[in-house]
Amino acid sequence: MRLVPQVYWGFAALAVAALLAFNDQVAPRAAGPSNTLGQDEVAQLLPGTWLREYGADAVQARRVLQLAADGGFRETVRATGASGETIEHVHEGTWLYDGTNLKRKYTLMNGRPPSRLNLPFATFQIAFETRNEFVGTDHIHRNRIRYRRVADGTQP
Repeated sequence: MRLVPQVYWGFAALAVAALLAFNDQVAPRAAGPSNTLGQDEVAQLLPGTWLREYGADAVQARRVLQLAADGGFRETVRATGASGETIEHVHEGTWLYDGTNLKRKYTLMNGRPPSRLNLPFATFQIAFETRNEFVGTDHIHRNRIRYRRVADGTQP
């Protein structure tokens, strides 16, 4: 019966991974060069495939964000616990860039529509540090994220 506590720890690690998969919180980094690109140029740079890697409490996560030129997005997240257990989430929705913020509205969470009472949104003020890397800041939750461009077909 000693396996029961190990099973509970496994489920606990997966629960932490699930929280990390949806939570965009990451330790702040030093500010990079200011965003010198124009709004139109930023809007043209956003479509493509972007990767974010992060971790906390022995859980590592990879988030692949595909921004389509038509305003749709697909986000695939894989989180791995310290003992190797893995959980994956796939979300879809629509995105737009308003000249300052990258806004995502989730329409499917793991293949299912989210609750109408709690539609998930993600809004980040973005600044490109290079043409292939941007930093996003969520001023409400005080989160800072970093994405880098990767080849289409990259897996989380």
